[in-house]
Parts: sequence; C-alpha cells; structure tokens
Amino acid sequence: MAKNVGDSKLQEQPKLKLYSYWRSSCSWRVRIALNLKGLKYEYKAVNLLKGEQFSSDFSKLSPLNYVPVLVDEDIVIADSFAILMYLEEKYHQNPLLPQDLHKRAINFQAANIVSSSIQPLQNLSVLKYIEEKVSSDEKFAWAQRHIGKGFAALEQLLKGFAGRYATGDEVFLVLSLSDILNADLFLAPQIHGAITRFKLDMTQFPLLSKLHEAYGELPAFQAAMPEKQPDRVEG
Repeated sequence: MAKNVGDSKLQEQPKLKLYSYWRSSCSWRVRIALNLKGLKYEYKAVNLLKGEQFSSDFSKLSPLNYVPVLVDEDIVIADSFAILMYLEEKYHQNPLLPQDLHKRAINFQAANIVSSSIQPLQNLSVLKYIEEKVSSDEKFAWAQRHIGKGFAALEQLLKGFAGRYATGDEVFLVLSLSDILNADLFLAPQIHGAITRFKLDMTQFPLLSKLHEAYGELPAFQAAMPEKQPDRVEG
C-alpha cells in the first residue's frame, strides 16, 4: 500500500511542548527560535503571578521553578539558553549561530550580557523582593539602573559588528535567518521590555533602538510578542 505523504509529514513533525508565560523575556527568546526554525509546538501557559510555577507538577520539570521549559517527547530542558542550544543542535534548519568564529563569540557574549547581567536583576522575584523590602519606586529605579548598565555595554560591544541586526544583516542568537542570530533572540525581548515595561530612555542607546525597529518587522518576532500569546492578560 502506498504511503500517505501527508501522514508521513505529520509523523515527522516534532512533538514539542513549551511551558511559557506571556510576559517572560526568557520564554520569548525560545518562541522566536521555534518560529524561526518553523517548529510547531503546544503552548503550555504557566501563570507566574498566580504562583503556578511552584506547583508540584511544574517543579518536576523545572527545579528552579522558572519558565521556559521545553519538552521534546522524553527530553525536558528548563533553561532558555540550553533550549536554544538544543534546538540548534537537533533542528538544523535556519541556523541560530554564524559560521564565523569571531561573530559567534560576539553573539555568545551579547547573549550572556542579557541573560546574566540584565535579565536576572529585573525578573519578577527580584523586583517583588525590592518592593517588599524597600519601595515600589525603588524597584523601577533598580531595574532601569541595571538595564542601562547592560545596554551601555551592548552598545560598545556591538559597535563595528552591527548591520541591520546585532552582528550583521542576519538574525542569530543575538539573531540568524541567515543573519538573525542568537544574540538577537536575547536582545529583542530585552529591549522591548526596557521600553514598554521599565520606560527606559532609549535616546542614549541609538544602536539598540535601531535594532528594535528592525526586529519589529520580522514575522517570527511579531508572532512571539507577548500580546500575541494565548495567556496574555490586559493591563
């Protein structure tokens, strides 16, 4: 009996599940990567404001009770950077890293500035702690200070490398859709959050402002935006 081509394609489609929160920049990175690689996935909402990340079932998936978590059949990965590297190694279409070793290193450096020196200092648990121990006003001052410090470093790092995107005209980890690279996946959510959530004055960061405009024109980025997610909450 002849094989049904449609059935074959369905069988080849990876059975991916993404545990995500609509406003999480870490989850947003992974949503962009999945979109760029053309991978379909089941969206599993985790409401951080309601504390669903501390449920016993989710704790089994994420020891730190953080989103995102990617489940690929029997494989569970609970860290955005690790998820991106896993997707890059397993699903080779639309690479997230450049072949050039120097550009690759710059991508990793820029991605790490966001993931290690900016995002952890402005995440929900840190800001909630500052608000409780100090004041609501201080939590925003804290976030703006550390985002600004990281953005200043990124402006300096990417000067001389940036084209339309972070390290050229392709999107990689900092963005690659042949130029959207890994770094771009980290920068897009971080810049958007700095502008919309923390009201950071971007006039002092012209390079990052230019990148922000370019990201907004990409369908894979647009589809990953917080307001496009099924668990989005108004206000």
